[in-house]
Amino acid sequence: MSPHDPPTLLVLYGSQTGTAQDTAQRLARQAQRRRVQVCLSPLDGYNVAELISESLVVFVCSTTGQGEPPDNMKNFWRFLFRKSLPVGSLSRLDCAVLGLGDSSYPKFNFVAKKLHKRLQQLGACTLLPVGLADDQHDLGSDAVVDPWLQAFWDKVLSLYPTLRNVLPLREDEPPKLHKRPTQTEDRLWTDPPSSAPSPSQPFPARMLSNRRVTEASHFQDVRLIEFDITHSHMEFTAGDVVMMRPRNSAEDVRQFCELLRLRPDSVFTLSATGSAAVPSRLPRPCTVRHLVESYLDVAAVPRRSFFELLASFASNELERDKLAEFSSAAGQDELHGYCNRPRRTALEVLADFPHTTAELKADYLLDLFPEIQPRSFSIASSLQAHPNRLHILVAVVQYRTKLYRPRRGLCSSWLASLDPAEGEVSVPLWVKKGSLRFPVQKERPVIMVGPGTGVAPFRAALQERIAEGKTANVLFFGCRSESKDFYFRTEWEDMRSAGHLVLFTAFSRDQEEKVYVQHRVRENAALLWDLVANQNACFYIAGNAKQMPASVRDALKEVFQQEGRLTAEQAQEMLEAMERTGRFQSETWS
Repeated sequence: MSPHDPPTLLVLYGSQTGTAQDTAQRLARQAQRRRVQVCLSPLDGYNVAELISESLVVFVCSTTGQGEPPDNMKNFWRFLFRKSLPVGSLSRLDCAVLGLGDSSYPKFNFVAKKLHKRLQQLGACTLLPVGLADDQHDLGSDAVVDPWLQAFWDKVLSLYPTLRNVLPLREDEPPKLHKRPTQTEDRLWTDPPSSAPSPSQPFPARMLSNRRVTEASHFQDVRLIEFDITHSHMEFTAGDVVMMRPRNSAEDVRQFCELLRLRPDSVFTLSATGSAAVPSRLPRPCTVRHLVESYLDVAAVPRRSFFELLASFASNELERDKLAEFSSAAGQDELHGYCNRPRRTALEVLADFPHTTAELKADYLLDLFPEIQPRSFSIASSLQAHPNRLHILVAVVQYRTKLYRPRRGLCSSWLASLDPAEGEVSVPLWVKKGSLRFPVQKERPVIMVGPGTGVAPFRAALQERIAEGKTANVLFFGCRSESKDFYFRTEWEDMRSAGHLVLFTAFSRDQEEKVYVQHRVRENAALLWDLVANQNACFYIAGNAKQMPASVRDALKEVFQQEGRLTAEQAQEMLEAMERTGRFQSETWS
C-alpha cells in the first residue's frame, strides 16, 4: 500500500442467515462516514478473476453446517482452493478476514480461519489477525466485531494518513449503501443447466396435509407436513434439506403499514441508484404489501446496525439519545437488555420510537430491514417410500419472555397457520444437499441418535435404506413422554417387527429420574462396540445443538473405553478418526 489516497474498499461477504451480511453492511457504512469509496457484494456476486487487481478487501464470512461455507460463497470457495492458482497471485492485495461463528459448534469459525490461511498462501498481506466473533458471548458477536473494526480502521489510517484530515459525515446524515450488481456475463463459472427448483425459481408445492403429531395437551405443537412435488424435478436423498422463505403475518403487515403511514395496496417501482442493484426477488412494479409480507424481515430481533441507521433519522431528542446509546459500544449491555434478551422485534422497536418512525423515509426500508432469509428443514421422507411427496417435521416455536406477547418463530408459525382443508395452499420450495451422508454398502450398519425432531432425517434414511434392502439399522430416539411426543411410533414398531430396525427409546419425563438418549447409549455399550469396532458401522447424531450432541459424544467415548479397553486419549483419537473418514457425522441446530 502507498501512503497516498486510499483505493476503493471492497467488502465481500459470505452469509447464510444474514448476520455476516449485516456486519459487512455496517463496515460499508463506516467507510462511507469516513468518505472512503466502498463497494459491497456477496462473494458469489463478485467476479473473482478481478481479485488479483484489488488493493484493499475485507472478507466477512460465517460458517454453516459442519464447517461448510455459506451458499452465497461456494463458487468463490471452489475457485480460491484450486490447486492451479499461482502461489503469489494475490501479492498486490491487502486484506482482512472477519469470521462470525458460534463456539457451541465443533468447527467454530472454520471458514474464516481457512480463508485467512489460503489468502496468505496466495501471497496476500493480511492486515490483522483473523477476527473470530462468537455468538455465544454474553454480548454476542459485537464483543469481537467492535474492537476488530476499530483495529481495522486504525490500520487503514496508519497506511493512509490523509484520511485523518477527512471530515466524516454528520451523524444525522444517513449513508446510502452501495452494492455491486451481481456479475453474470463475465463470471468464471456458470450454473449447470437444470430444471430443478432453485432459490431464484422455487417450486410452488401444494400442501396436502398439516397434522399435529403431539398429543393435544402437550406443551409443544409439532407438525408433520406433507407436500405434493409432482412435476417439480426435485431429487433428494436421505440427509438432504428443503428450503423455503416464510412470510410475515397479516397482522404484522397491517401494523407496519400503520406505523409508517404506508398504504398496503400502493404500487412502486424500484430502480437502481449508483451501484446499488435492485433485489432480483422483488417484482417490478411491486405493492407495499408484497414488500412487507414477503421481503422485509420486520419480525426479527434487530441488530445493532438497525439502531445506528434509525438514529440518523431521529429529531426527537429523547429518542435520538436512546438510539445513540444503543448504537454505541458502551451501550451494548443496555441494548441486549432491551432487545436481545426479551427477543423484541424490529416492529416492536418502531412502535417504541414513534417520532423517529414517523420520520422514516421509504427509500431506506431496504437498508434498514434485512431480507427475510430462507429456512431449512431436514427432509423426513424418502422418494422410494413416498414418490412425488416431501415430508417435514416442524416444531412450532413459541415461548414467553418479559414482553406481553409470546415470541413466535416466523417460519414455523407461518407454516402452522396454513390449512389445506380451507383451500389450496402452496409453498415455494427448493432442495439442497445436507451434511449427512449414508453408506452405500448393503451390509454396513448405521447407528442413529435423533431425539425430538432430530429424528426427521433418520426417518428418511430408514425408509430409503429399507427400500434398498439395507436392514442393519439402529435408532436411539428420545422425547419427553411415550404418550405425548413419540413421533412415528407405529412406523418404528413396524420396522422392528419386520427385523429392519433395532430401536432404543428414552422418555425423559415418564419416571422420576430423567432418562436421555446418552444414557441408552451407555447401557448398550457391548452392542455399539461390536457394531463400530467389528462391523465398521457409521454413527450419526441429529438434533438440538445445546447439550445433547456433546453428551452423546461423551457417552460414545465411554463405550470405547469400557468395551475396547481404551484410554480416554485413545477413545478421543478413535472418535476423531471416525469423523475424518465420515463414520461419525452430526447435524445439529440451535
